[in-house]
Amino acid sequence: MYTVGELLRQWRRRRRISQLDLAIAADVSARHVSLVETGKSNPSAEMVLRLADHLDVPLRERNRLLLAAGFAPRYTERPLDGGALTAARDAIARVLRAHEPYPALVFDRRWNILMSNRAVDPFFATVDPDLLRPPVNLVRLGLHPRGLAPLVVNLADVRAVFRTRIARQLAVAPDPELTALYEELLAPGPEDAVSLSSESDVVIPMLIRFEGRELRLFSTITTFGTPMDITLDEVAIESYYPADAESAAYFTNPDGDCRPARP
Repeated sequence: MYTVGELLRQWRRRRRISQLDLAIAADVSARHVSLVETGKSNPSAEMVLRLADHLDVPLRERNRLLLAAGFAPRYTERPLDGGALTAARDAIARVLRAHEPYPALVFDRRWNILMSNRAVDPFFATVDPDLLRPPVNLVRLGLHPRGLAPLVVNLADVRAVFRTRIARQLAVAPDPELTALYEELLAPGPEDAVSLSSESDVVIPMLIRFEGRELRLFSTITTFGTPMDITLDEVAIESYYPADAESAAYFTNPDGDCRPARP
């Protein structure tokens, strides 16, 4: 079990910040940061949170720092479908509905889908029902041969984007289950050598062959700005947009059926 000083040192090194830079940002002395990291000084809860804030430590891990320092956790973790987060869930549902007729969905830190809008449903209808049993994982759904993978024309590119995003996520906050998902579905293989670089400055669209058309989509991710709940800190909304007029026409066809956002 790590001490609070050891955990703070790990986060500082993970962020590639020197003790001096952290001290300046947190308005404390570099000597104090050093004493905290070596266990020669016991930080207050406020100091732990101040350092964690400047190290951009996720709320879940801030609770861990507080416990290691001998303090009670400050941040709750309540289910998105529970009564305590009704207002937040309703706000997310409004975002999903507002994005129609284009697809949008909500996922947690392990890429499990929590909500989606009706524009996603036609694509899910092509998936093996076994893959739609909760928790439905977006990465597995997108890359599995019985999932959405047969629809994706540039599957190697999409896999490369997933790989880069999750690798960055793990660099920010290591997680055993997410690491296992990465190793299961995203470990680089020979077939990935020809994929486009996801580090490109140009957005790489996802090409989907669906109902006799080739749809070109790109996506954006939205998160809560200043969450005080672990669930909201870790939730993300991915919204897909048509990358050309032909793709836009598919979604805006007045004969299309659009169902409301659903949990």
